Amino acid sequence: KFRKWMVQKRYSENTIKTYIHMLDIFFDHYRQIALNEITEKDVIRFNYEFIIRRNYSHSFQNQMINSIKLFYIKNHELEFDLSKLERPIKARSLPKVIPKEDIKRMLESTSNLKHKLSLSMVYGLGLRRSELINLRICDIDSKRMLVYILNAKGNKDRSLPLSPALLSLCRKYYLAYRPKYYLIEGYKAGIKYSATSLQNIFKRNFSKVQKNHKFTLHCLRHSYATHLLEAGTDLRYIQELLGHKSSRTTEIYTYVSMQSLKNIKSPLDDFDL
Repeated sequence: KFRKWMVQKRYSENTIKTYIHMLDIFFDHYRQIALNEITEKDVIRFNYEFIIRRNYSHSFQNQMINSIKLFYIKNHELEFDLSKLERPIKARSLPKVIPKEDIKRMLESTSNLKHKLSLSMVYGLGLRRSELINLRICDIDSKRMLVYILNAKGNKDRSLPLSPALLSLCRKYYLAYRPKYYLIEGYKAGIKYSATSLQNIFKRNFSKVQKNHKFTLHCLRHSYATHLLEAGTDLRYIQELLGHKSSRTTEIYTYVSMQSLKNIKSPLDDFDL
């Protein structure tokens, strides 16, 4: 019932999957107690004894609290007072940015045309993994030189400028693979590509540039935003390109951009060492 409610509310597939998984964990923990007999104290106890003691991440804790709260308020009309439930202080972790030269080397050394296009689309357009997977052939407008991203995170649509280099690569790929519906398809025509496969493609190809690296496919999106900022692109435009709802989300890239920081002179430079 809860799953159907979220589908009707147009929650994303990933959000539904995550919330259901969180509730599975929660109700399994209290499997000896009837669902309607679980109280606020049980939720608070679960937060400390299960999440905190087992040292689960900040995001896990927040997702768990959100899923429990949504389930009870929307499906059982119980107004749980979760004000006593301790949420983690949000950590501000900086996005990992890959040097432009390393991305260039990775793409140049990627011989498989499908793999090269996949990585180029993520970096060249700043796409999320799910956005590339859901991208259809008809979403690429070669006449207007635009790529349409539909029903992205937050149910937002956006248009992205298509570079001539990326269009040329798309055409080479299309002639070689002849995809039926989605731009990047799996082993069967018309079937979406695997999210895990995309991550593995990045890991395998970037390992040729840097061994034992800690980067992920999503770092290409972070790198796209940071490199645009360092090239002088206005932060408001970057926000639109990335599809961020709030400008505060985009502002984090100002903390990792080295363009202005490079001009700062260290006081140590005045010493004759």
